[in-house]
Amino acid sequence: MNRTVAGAAALAVLAAVVVATPARADYSLADTNYAGTQIARHEGVHGTPRADLAEQTLGHDVSGHQGPVDWTAAAGAGAKFAYVKATEGTGFVNPQYGQQYDGAHAAGIIRGAYHFARPDVSGGAEQAEYFIANGGGWRPDGTTLPGALDIEYNPYGDVCYGKNPADLTAWIADFTRTYLAKVKRSALIYTSTAWWKRCTGNTPRFGNTDPLWLARYGPDVGELPAGWDKQSIWQFARSGGLPGDQNYYNGPFGRVQALAKG
Repeated sequence: MNRTVAGAAALAVLAAVVVATPARADYSLADTNYAGTQIARHEGVHGTPRADLAEQTLGHDVSGHQGPVDWTAAAGAGAKFAYVKATEGTGFVNPQYGQQYDGAHAAGIIRGAYHFARPDVSGGAEQAEYFIANGGGWRPDGTTLPGALDIEYNPYGDVCYGKNPADLTAWIADFTRTYLAKVKRSALIYTSTAWWKRCTGNTPRFGNTDPLWLARYGPDVGELPAGWDKQSIWQFARSGGLPGDQNYYNGPFGRVQALAKG
């Protein structure tokens, strides 16, 4: 083989390798992505409910952008449960996760972990496994809530992650099915009604299997996504008396304890 032919062959091999190498996923916003950031940006804030709603249990959710949380103060301010961001996609773990997740537990707050979904970077099953491996599991100790899937507007591009409703529904099913198989609990699904309608075609598929954690920043819960006749948790405000986002569990504290116990 002469040098010209050999050189052309080498260039062809190099080009094939370059084409076959996938683009590195963008996690540049992961430190500031948390449950509801994109919902507030796309849907706005339309007021807050009363802080004394009957038969509702107050809680909150936090993520790494808030830094270390004073959990003793949060418990003193009325926090009964908390969700902590654990992971995003398959390439980011909340650097504050240990302080936040373990700190909530030490303060007597029932806590759980959530995963910021990235259907644009990998499959649902792969992300469920990554979440479980990095703090998103569950144990029957009576103080750990099942994990939650935060599925909302894409902060990196197309709001539905470049997927049609059927494919995005299949992705969510892949995640929740894997989580259930590995952890033996159904994951909560965190979303908004407007996003769910737009990006899943308002599928009713998960209403009988996965509890709903609904985001809506207004005086009432409003319309629910198809398939659910009630929400388990309502994220009702971006800020308030507790660190991070403000939430109500739909029922007395005993219901929160029952969800933790399984």
